[in-house]
Amino acid sequence: MSVRILLFFFFLPVWSGAFAQKPATSTFKILPLGVKGGIDESNLSAYLLAPQGTDQYICLDAGTLHAGIEKAVQKHVFSVSSETVLKDYIKAYLISHAHLDHLAGLIINSTEDARKPIYGMTACIDVLKKNYFNWKSWPNLANEGDQPALGKYRYTVLSPGNETPIEATGMRVRTFPLSHGNSYQSAAFLINSGDSYMLYLGDTGPDLIEKSTYLSQLWQAVYPLIQSKKLKGILIEVSYPNEQPDNQLYGHLTPNWLMHEMANLGKLTGENILNEFPVVITHIKPAGKNEERIKQQLREVNTLKLKLIFPEQGTLLEF
Repeated sequence: MSVRILLFFFFLPVWSGAFAQKPATSTFKILPLGVKGGIDESNLSAYLLAPQGTDQYICLDAGTLHAGIEKAVQKHVFSVSSETVLKDYIKAYLISHAHLDHLAGLIINSTEDARKPIYGMTACIDVLKKNYFNWKSWPNLANEGDQPALGKYRYTVLSPGNETPIEATGMRVRTFPLSHGNSYQSAAFLINSGDSYMLYLGDTGPDLIEKSTYLSQLWQAVYPLIQSKKLKGILIEVSYPNEQPDNQLYGHLTPNWLMHEMANLGKLTGENILNEFPVVITHIKPAGKNEERIKQQLREVNTLKLKLIFPEQGTLLEF
């Protein structure tokens, strides 16, 4: 057997694994800067998204920035400095809600950042103005609020249902409200580039527990995009294992409740359509052995045969 053939068989498992994670043709790339729902302040919810072939990223939530960018540089996802990624590659922030685990990285890194917009619904922007960029919690680096307003960041309020261009990216966003416990508002972002879409959900509880119809309205809006194969994937939270009592979910999902919601979506799409549909699991709270328990429970109840993806900080995903 020749050396060339031996080398082929030696490296085949590595190549096969790499190819298995990448679709034949991908339209989006997603880089998780933080994937957890608590405890580790260096690894909290933040996901960079860009169309393939560009470095025009948006940041979906921003719980962790610098630590995640550094991890990605170490893994050779970027060939530039972490400063360049922060200042030049991230073109805009889309913040689902104003809890610290979704925006602490944005605030802490703001003094080193470049000028760019922050997108969010009214309630989220109001908290940024009144509670964070207010010269008490942090200098006001935004264009509105307590004076002097330094104007590095520019607030753009997103209205539910309307599609809004995302500055300097060529992408657009349509926003949907979500319920995150005690009527606290979170948001989902439907991002499109050309004829392709990705859906990112901030923290949310199930409709039945939240006494809400927000998720059912969201599924009604996106199911035609799944049927037409235009929606490339969903990023959605599962914070707790199934043992968490319903009255202590605090506006979050468990594996059972996620699959309940996916079943509702499947009734609209036709269940077979969801076979191997990519669903990225976000915001796992890693206390104790929760993380492995949640992953195991998700696999056990995955009767729809969704393609469950458990993101890792600094590891690129392609859709």
